[in-house]
Amino acid sequence: MMNAEALGLVHGRTIPEVLRGHNAWLAKAEGAWRADFSGLTLNDAAFQDAKLSKALLIGATLIEANLEGCDLAEAQMTAADLQRAQLSGADLTGADLTRARFDYAWMPGAIFSESRLHETSLRKAKIAGGRFLDASIREASFNGADLTRAAFHQSQLFGADFAESKLDDAMLIGARIQLCKFRAAVGHGANFTGVRVESSDFTASDFSDSKFSKAVLPAAVFYKATLTDCDFREARLRGADFSRAKLNRARFGDAELLSADLRGADLTGARDLTSTQLCQAITDRSTVLPNGRPGPYMRLSGAERPAAR
Repeated sequence: MMNAEALGLVHGRTIPEVLRGHNAWLAKAEGAWRADFSGLTLNDAAFQDAKLSKALLIGATLIEANLEGCDLAEAQMTAADLQRAQLSGADLTGADLTRARFDYAWMPGAIFSESRLHETSLRKAKIAGGRFLDASIREASFNGADLTRAAFHQSQLFGADFAESKLDDAMLIGARIQLCKFRAAVGHGANFTGVRVESSDFTASDFSDSKFSKAVLPAAVFYKATLTDCDFREARLRGADFSRAKLNRARFGDAELLSADLRGADLTGARDLTSTQLCQAITDRSTVLPNGRPGPYMRLSGAERPAAR
């Protein structure tokens, strides 16, 4: 339910008048005004396809509101509450979403490019096909969110939580990822080409058939992760933890594996590994080598080559 002020007047004007005045303001017409819904309760409100770029919604409450197709580019939405709101196809390019809440929101195809998502909560949100290009994402929560086919090209991610999220076919090309959690996330076919990952946790995640080529992953934790058929060619994996990970048929051509922990890892059928690479990595008796035999790897044993079928 909308509150009495929202149902009647917003700073002396009806909501349709505010929207008309805002459109005129965007067109730089004289006597026009910028839409300001800051602090208002607008639950269940209908704003489909409204043009609210650069509008003020600071601290606004829009629980279960309908903003499908809404233009919110560069809107000021600090601490706004949009839990369970409808935002499919909404454009939030360049918006300030610091401390905003989108938990359980329905927002497939929404655009967050160049937006600020600092301490933003998107838990369990449906954001399939969402676009986060060049976004600044700090300490945001995507826990349990559906990010299928989402694009994070060149985005900056610091302290973000993607635990148990769905990232199938997601694109993170060139992203910078630091102190992020991907524990138990599932991302079949995800593309991490050229990413730089620092001190991030992929424990028990499943990124089968994903691309990590030319990625920089020093000290990344892939403990018990499923990484079958992944592409790690030319990746820098110095000190990465792959203990007890499933790396069946993964490709490692020209990858750096100095001090990479492969204890208990299953490398059955892994391709393009050399004797030098495996000698630099850490293996033990629980490691399954590319030829299917148990480790540790011994130089000149030929165990770096998959067994012939």
